[in-house]
Amino acid sequence: MRVALRPRSGCLVLCLCLSVFTLLLQSLWVPIEMTKDESVGRSTEEQSQRGLDFRRLALRLEVLNTQVQRLSRERHANQLTGDQVNLLLQSFRQDQRGLVQLVERELKRVSQRLDQLSRHHHHQPHTSSPHRPHTGPNEKCEVPIDPAYPVCAEKVEFLRARWQSDPCYAFYGVNGTTCSILTYLSQIEDFCPPHHGRNHSRLPWHEKPHSYNEKANIRTTLSHFYEAINNNSSPAIRFIRSRVERMSVWWIQAGLKMRQSNKKTVLTQMKVLVYPGALAGSAGQRFEAMVEKGGPLGELVQWADLSACLTILGHNLTVIGAAPGRGSCPVQRPLTFDLIYTDYHGLVHLQGAMGLAFQHYKCRFRILDSFGTEPAFNLESYAHSRGYTTQWGSWGLQPLQYMTMFPHTPDNSFLGFVSEEAVREEELEPDTHGKDRIAVIYGKQDYMWQGKTEYVNMIHEELETHATVYQPPGHGSNLPSFITNHGLLTQDRFLQLLRRAKVFVGLGFPYEGPAPIEAIALGCVLLQPRFDPPHSSDNNDFYKGKPTTRQISSQHPYAEQFIGKPHVWTVDMNNRTDVQGAVKAILRTQVKPFTPRELTCEGMLERVQAYIRHQWADLTGIDLKTVPTWPPESALRLHLGPLGQSCVSVCRRSSLVCEPALFHHLNSPATFTRLGLSCSSMVEEVNHLFPAYSPWGRHCGLQQEPLLFSCAGSDPSQRRLCPCRANLPGQVALCPECL
Repeated sequence: MRVALRPRSGCLVLCLCLSVFTLLLQSLWVPIEMTKDESVGRSTEEQSQRGLDFRRLALRLEVLNTQVQRLSRERHANQLTGDQVNLLLQSFRQDQRGLVQLVERELKRVSQRLDQLSRHHHHQPHTSSPHRPHTGPNEKCEVPIDPAYPVCAEKVEFLRARWQSDPCYAFYGVNGTTCSILTYLSQIEDFCPPHHGRNHSRLPWHEKPHSYNEKANIRTTLSHFYEAINNNSSPAIRFIRSRVERMSVWWIQAGLKMRQSNKKTVLTQMKVLVYPGALAGSAGQRFEAMVEKGGPLGELVQWADLSACLTILGHNLTVIGAAPGRGSCPVQRPLTFDLIYTDYHGLVHLQGAMGLAFQHYKCRFRILDSFGTEPAFNLESYAHSRGYTTQWGSWGLQPLQYMTMFPHTPDNSFLGFVSEEAVREEELEPDTHGKDRIAVIYGKQDYMWQGKTEYVNMIHEELETHATVYQPPGHGSNLPSFITNHGLLTQDRFLQLLRRAKVFVGLGFPYEGPAPIEAIALGCVLLQPRFDPPHSSDNNDFYKGKPTTRQISSQHPYAEQFIGKPHVWTVDMNNRTDVQGAVKAILRTQVKPFTPRELTCEGMLERVQAYIRHQWADLTGIDLKTVPTWPPESALRLHLGPLGQSCVSVCRRSSLVCEPALFHHLNSPATFTRLGLSCSSMVEEVNHLFPAYSPWGRHCGLQQEPLLFSCAGSDPSQRRLCPCRANLPGQVALCPECL
């Protein structure tokens, strides 16, 4: 049996088109006898309402078109049963009835409007309001009328037509009915008023923040974190949970020590959103698929440790792993959080979800950014004019709002992570530092091994070589035959292998991950390749487009610069003499497990607590260009750099750290006088190298844009004025005056 489209459907489409055309004429027509003042008096609200009606009609037409296409496909399908035909016709008739009512209502409204215009009356409310309830079969929910939510009706129409366009809508309970749509638009998004008769007439960003009466007391349990992720079972969230559970004893012990030492330091409890944006949308689906195939897991390690840290510090935590779909749905109401930890992907997503409110809440964001964002890339207008534009950056945040995995970019805040120690050093027996002659190769996927066979073979001449490379089912191994490949191991079994190994061998990629630090914490020696010339965005595809000008001297610069020998050996992997000499020296050396304080639970708790206490400000009226006041000026050590050196290098040369928050203390003519510099001219410019001094012509430059105070950057003609400071032992992010 075949189904033919009934003639009535064509008439309905024609009727709707005529209605739309009439509305369009109405929106363009102003009677010639109307005075200029009357024309101007037509409110923008009325004009926007006509546009709203037009869009709603277009969306209804799209719904009808979808039904017509479905029936058309059925015409050419196989035989249908009588029940199937009846269901199809019943569904189509329901949509027809709804469309007829809408068209009749809109035609009546147009007729009334034309009558009013012809009598030159001012605009009055219509008996047929555009916010009249839209009801369907078996529905009792009505679209509410609330001036604080002017686009509620439009959003309802949009979801009626598009709710199946992204699986995330169904994830939040939308099933096409008005009731489910209103629930979604009021509870998940913020386009319709809440249920139960509550009337929120004020815009959310005009409301006062909640009173901060709760104190952030140090917790001795992680149950709050487990509750926050209880309803999410994605592979990435499972990885995060398993890591937190595995390290829970250490977190609790660190919390107890902090409670004893910080009895007088009690913070206000913050409502914190933890949102790994890399897990959202189609990109998130690809990321999730990679989690169980070997990586990248470094980001998840950081998310896990941040979540545990915030929980122990006593804050109110919400963790969102992202709904399934293509990112059309927002996370949830973002306006209720004091701090939002996310990444670049999440920043884009939340901007779309928050709309205009995003600008009012930019100061609340903390961006997990593994490789850092330098100020020259952060300010959009400057980046565009000076050639620093990339797909990242250009958000105009305070550079300290970007939080890195390692302390390589002092313009940003060092968040870090915790080095996972399978056995505490103090728990080891005296003779357990002995290691087997085993080398574990750092590289979980085949492509990381390409071109490295000779290098690995040099190591194999002295050590038994093991690997943990993921092998898809049914695929043969491309590894050298002498490699013992364990496949992708669980974290526990991987740590057991590292406990036996003497050497952890880097292949050159991945860059700056947590695994080498954890290997060192388990008593391994890191052997890694040196990069000559250094890798950067100028010569390396991986760093190309990253918002940084860093020069990467080895696979893991932090291990090379902050740990060094005897725990870290950096070699020319193409030089047999260099590699063999390093391996033999490592075999003669006994090393103990080592972890920098800043990569322990105690160190991370100390650092994050200081950030929340000092970097958080009045969220209702903050100016993002306001100069930070922490660390205090007493920490400042003024240095005048040589020509062509960045402040990062200038401070490091004196065993100090460049502190961008102290730049404003240098940005005055008095500083040049203090340094004994005579200025023939003094200019104030938007330049990320300023304040600086040019000896040719004795020109002195001051910084005009506070967001461009930058430790990075150099010029052969400029001597930079650099704000340096000391740091606590093993805690580069904090200074003695900082706590």
